[in-house]
Amino acid sequence: MKIIVLTDIHANLPAIEAVIKDIRSEGYDAIFHMGDVIGIGPYPAECMDLLLNLDKIKFIMGNHDYLYIHGLPQPRPEWMSEGELNHQRWTHSQLGSDYREVIANWPFIIEEEYAAFHVSFMHYGLGEGDQSFKAFALNPSPRDLDEMFVSIDADLIFFGHDHLSSDTLGNSRYINPGSLGCQKIPEAPYCIVEFREGDFKIRHCRSQYDDKELYKAFEARNVPEREFIYDAFFGGRFPP
Repeated sequence: MKIIVLTDIHANLPAIEAVIKDIRSEGYDAIFHMGDVIGIGPYPAECMDLLLNLDKIKFIMGNHDYLYIHGLPQPRPEWMSEGELNHQRWTHSQLGSDYREVIANWPFIIEEEYAAFHVSFMHYGLGEGDQSFKAFALNPSPRDLDEMFVSIDADLIFFGHDHLSSDTLGNSRYINPGSLGCQKIPEAPYCIVEFREGDFKIRHCRSQYDDKELYKAFEARNVPEREFIYDAFFGGRFPP
């Protein structure tokens, strides 16, 4: 059994196109995307259309996906800047209502059994009540991850959200492929996992892509908050 694990595409079409080309050459039995197809990048609808036409793909709810189907909080909370609010409104306007029904059916967690290993896929630690996800933890330690996923009984837990690639052993093995769409260099990370009876192998992979069209789309589409996005999510590699 060979699976592909992706997360946080964030509307970066050139990046996901490069990964799809590589994984088609590789071959696979299933793809899991662990949330945040949309938000940040300039291609939300194009990324949705591309992914929805892929075979053998399963989707998990991310925080940006959740905001699209449930609406932006009113009034604006302290943690959301005016710039982010405008960016989210722009993203939602690009999508219209066309994708709400399909995204509304994405679960917060998928659990599978492969070669006697229990595997969980989720965007991040699940919160309680109206808070969908737990508070963000930067560079979490094994103990942090044990606490974050304390309610999840699994051998392998795949997650995303913080955009950083990591592979950590605690009570479970915690793997974050890293944000496919938001990196400081034009490389798109993902994982290939192969299960055989009583064993598994995880490969951390990266696909290179040309980001010239990505920058052109940010500018041509007048994406709100793009100057902040260039610095915060792309390492400042785009012109000021």
